[in-house]
Amino acid sequence: MNQRRKSTAIVLALAATAFVLPGCLTRRITVTSNPAGATVWLNDAEVGRTPLSTDFTYYGDYDVRVKLEGYEPINQRMTAEIPLHEVPPFDLIAEAVPSKIDHEVKWHFDLVAALETSMPREQYEKELLERATDLSTKVERAAEK
Repeated sequence: MNQRRKSTAIVLALAATAFVLPGCLTRRITVTSNPAGATVWLNDAEVGRTPLSTDFTYYGDYDVRVKLEGYEPINQRMTAEIPLHEVPPFDLIAEAVPSKIDHEVKWHFDLVAALETSMPREQYEKELLERATDLSTKVERAAEK
């Protein structure tokens, strides 16, 4: 019986140590662009200019916008993949281990120079909208046939 008490005491001491000396998990998204200096939004929240690193809480999909004057804006859905040490039940072990675990998600965007147009922006946008409406009408007519 004495051996059983010692075993129980050791298990309790290890469990207490795990709670007293918890590990540290850091999650960061790093965004770079070519050229640098583009403004970045994650899920409609501006996070800064490239190159940048920002902490995040949840893995999964993010709506990413990257914009720089003189370049075509990028609107893209990106995924922060979950690493093995964050998958249950491994996540409990990672939290309990008294060490620091860093996970960095890296996204890079190559920006394309915007097309220069000789017409004013308002006229260009109006004509673009007219072409889009015309195309939509043609598609609807083709679908009806």
